Amino acid sequence: MSVDTPRRIVLLRHAKAEWSQDSDHERPLAERGRKDAPVAGRKLADSGIDLDLALCSTAARTRETWKLAVHEMPHRPRTVYEERLYEASLGELIALINETPDDVRDLLVIGHNPGMHAVADALSESAEGDTLARMTRGGFPTAAFAVVEFTGSWKGVEHGVGKLVEYWTPND
Repeated sequence: MSVDTPRRIVLLRHAKAEWSQDSDHERPLAERGRKDAPVAGRKLADSGIDLDLALCSTAARTRETWKLAVHEMPHRPRTVYEERLYEASLGELIALINETPDDVRDLLVIGHNPGMHAVADALSESAEGDTLARMTRGGFPTAAFAVVEFTGSWKGVEHGVGKLVEYWTPND
């Protein structure tokens, strides 16, 4: 695949989780989260993005979000459960994205806030329509996703490299 090939990063925040006595890492989805995750999956399927790889945090709520969302998609991309996504900083998230093999065109990252919002904001030098204004105004609620498009190698992903082409929340 050429480095001039347009690529997309889909940043999906886990669906709404329960507050429980369990460790933060083991918190399951709340009822609302179990309803929103498949809706996010359907919306991703409707977007026409053909995901090649999904990187999913090992936290229970992200794994459950992915399990519910992927059933709505036409095919299941290769999935890697990545411990480094849990509580990752912006720099750590970008470094993880930089490790993506160049044969991947469309990457899905299922993670947590503030990281998902920070990456979408940091990578987006420009935006289509009102996507950036809506994301800035609305924050990055649970089960929301953003799609950032860029051209080049995954190793070249850095601040301002892309364009925010889609932003969706369950309330849209």
